[in-house]
Amino acid sequence: MGRVVSLGSINVDHVGYTSTEWVRSAAASYDWFPSPGETVRVESFPDALAQAYDERYLGGKGANQAVAAAAAGADTSLLGMVGEDESEYEVRTTLSKRGVDVTEVESTDGPTGAAYVAVDETGENYIAILAGANGRVDDAYVQRHVGSLTSADCLLVQNELPAETVRAALDHLAERDNRPTVVYDPAPAADATTILTHDCVDVVTPNRGEYETLRDDIEAFDGIVVRTRGAEGVVVEGADRFTVPSPSVEPIDTTGAGDVFAGFLGAELAAGSDLEQAVRLATVAGALSTEREGVQAAVPSREVVESATV
Repeated sequence: MGRVVSLGSINVDHVGYTSTEWVRSAAASYDWFPSPGETVRVESFPDALAQAYDERYLGGKGANQAVAAAAAGADTSLLGMVGEDESEYEVRTTLSKRGVDVTEVESTDGPTGAAYVAVDETGENYIAILAGANGRVDDAYVQRHVGSLTSADCLLVQNELPAETVRAALDHLAERDNRPTVVYDPAPAADATTILTHDCVDVVTPNRGEYETLRDDIEAFDGIVVRTRGAEGVVVEGADRFTVPSPSVEPIDTTGAGDVFAGFLGAELAAGSDLEQAVRLATVAGALSTEREGVQAAVPSREVVESATV
């Protein structure tokens, strides 16, 4: 297998398994409350809502995708920051146990990033994130770890770090003749345009909501668009266009499906698999992850995914 580097967020997830009625009430009270499948940035999270989020997991798109890439068999490293708080040791040890190299994850003053994830009875998710240490990942950090970025076969980037930081990383790649394949998950969709328009982005993986929000930019994008549509499968648009069906599952929690998809996709592309094979394996992995609660603990093994792939 090839080498995957994930440059992205590390969060503590606070999860509330609730109902569509509760979600409607929250959305009526707070105009920023996310839509189904949406991730939004917030500066603070109200205590009145936080009481309903009583489960705790480790997450963050960068960390989740790294765990998935490692499960798929890739030599995987994570680049990012954690806060110097009670979560730091847990984050490092848990990710290491899950096969992710965290030696280049740095610590900084303040809290680790946080996500508040509501999951309704259908398994649909609604996510609000607080930047925490993720907001400290800057160009200086990127410069300290540019060797790791440029040595990857595939680089996974998301939108939970400052957009200027991700662009700085891509600028470093643009200076190289032999650069990694870049897979970009445009979530949250806000500020995604500045990254999506960078010449180094090869593959973009929007879900339904992100695709609609970014439709004009995505239609102008000249790379490969891998559009994830939940139970309706995946549409791939590029030099060729094809659809990959999703296996039939009974979802409990869809929170990490996109991250698991991206991690497996990156691992397969890093290994030199053709695009259709990579998307098929990633689609099955993402679907299977919805049958368990949480994200990182729900990542299926490669063996399980291969046995379920037609």
